[in-house]
Amino acid sequence: MGIIFPKKLNTGSKALIALLVISLSPILLIAVLLYVLWGIALYVAIWLTWKKQFTLFVYSDSPIWKDYIEKEILPHIQDSAVILNWSERRHWKNSLAVLAFRYFGGYRNFNPMALVFRPFHLVRTYRFFEAFKGFKHGNAKKVQKIKEELFENLRI
Repeated sequence: MGIIFPKKLNTGSKALIALLVISLSPILLIAVLLYVLWGIALYVAIWLTWKKQFTLFVYSDSPIWKDYIEKEILPHIQDSAVILNWSERRHWKNSLAVLAFRYFGGYRNFNPMALVFRPFHLVRTYRFFEAFKGFKHGNAKKVQKIKEELFENLRI
C-alpha cells in the first residue's frame, strides 16, 4: 500500500513544505559542495601520483567475461593501469584506486569498467557490463567497440 497524498495542499501545508525546503537547503548545499570538493581532491591526487598508471580497470571473475578480459584487454593495459578485481573486494584496502572507483564508478554497470584519467581532463568511463549481455549470446560487436574506443584513448 502506497502513501496517499491529498489532491490539493492547504495553505498551512504549503508553508510547512516551503519552510522545510528553505531550512534544509544550506545542509544540502554543504553536502553537494563537500562531494564536489572530494572529487576534485581525488582528481588532483590521481594526477599527481599515477604517473604511468592513468587507467583504473575493474572486472570480476564472472564466467561471462573473465577469460575475454584476461586475454584481450589486461595484457595490453597492465603496464599503464591499476587493476581491481571486484571478486576480491573483501580484501581491498582503502587506497587511491579503491576511493576513485567508489567515487567515479557509480552504483550501476560498474563491472567490468575502465576509468581513464588524463591531467586536467574529466575522467573517461568505459562500461562493459551491458555489452557483455550480448556477448554471452554470441554477439561480441558492442564489447569490441568499447574495447577499441578504450584502446584508442590509451593509444594502444
